Amino acid sequence: MTAPAPVPAPGGPPSAAAMRAYVTGLAAAVREAVLAARHRHGSRLVRGLSPGGDAQFGLDEVAEAAVWKYIAGHDLPVAVYSEDRGLQYHGADPAHLLVVDPIDGTRPAVAGLESATVSVAVARMAKRPRIADVEHALLMELRTGAYLYGDLTTPGITAYGYDHPVPALTRTTDPARMFWSLEFNGHPARLMTEAYGHLIDLSANTGGVFVFNSATWSISRLLTGQLDAYVDIGNRLLRDDPALLPEFERVGNGRVLHLFPYDIAAAVFLAERAGAVVTDAYGQPLGSTVLTDLDVGNQRSCVAASTPELHRALLASVRWKE
Repeated sequence: MTAPAPVPAPGGPPSAAAMRAYVTGLAAAVREAVLAARHRHGSRLVRGLSPGGDAQFGLDEVAEAAVWKYIAGHDLPVAVYSEDRGLQYHGADPAHLLVVDPIDGTRPAVAGLESATVSVAVARMAKRPRIADVEHALLMELRTGAYLYGDLTTPGITAYGYDHPVPALTRTTDPARMFWSLEFNGHPARLMTEAYGHLIDLSANTGGVFVFNSATWSISRLLTGQLDAYVDIGNRLLRDDPALLPEFERVGNGRVLHLFPYDIAAAVFLAERAGAVVTDAYGQPLGSTVLTDLDVGNQRSCVAASTPELHRALLASVRWKE
């Protein structure tokens, strides 16, 4: 379903059009492999843990293999940081770093649900590249192949495969009316409901509350106009009260499972270019997040909203620990 375009030629830096074709082709290759394997025996079995500590399913292995098959089949030298394989290199002296989450939303993917994407962000190679250094970003829906793409050379974002114009951000400002998603994976439910249970109660009937298990899907739904906000505050709760560490480790396979760079790199770039407001739970920009560091100190919280008014209301309404 992806639009045809030329792949980057060897020699010299790729043009913006060529890089778009490259990352779109990569995502399409992952999608094809995942769709072919999703019903195989073992696709939903946990095979181990990723370097960050998240459960690695059989379908994740298929997606990671597809990433490297595609990259090895092209002459473009790149460094690649992926969820399960960490930092690896293809070719000599790569000018670009690809930050790839082959399946953001593995649990929905293995369950056959729609809330899963292939996420690819591209930054210039540097000693400590950050989200602020991202130059190209792509989110492709696994089920449909529809995608959102943006780069620094073109204003806004490009959408392909949707049945309506995108971006289509809502104008919602009232938390009681918001359609929003939140995160529970690796987050103690008690702490989450203490912090924003009242917002769930407020909006569950006159708006909508969803748990998608995918940050990229949730943030991308702001761009399609299906959601008004996305909230993941676990990392702020831990930063505010380090004594909560054992509780987060208890529900995270002995690790802290907050937002990793590959979870949000592409989504933040696209959402900001589309006009959404995206910060951490302190209201600070996410651009300083290092793309290749999974340490707890580099993990993030996120509050994203379709309007500045709703974003401010969310930050003010969450019950932060004194």
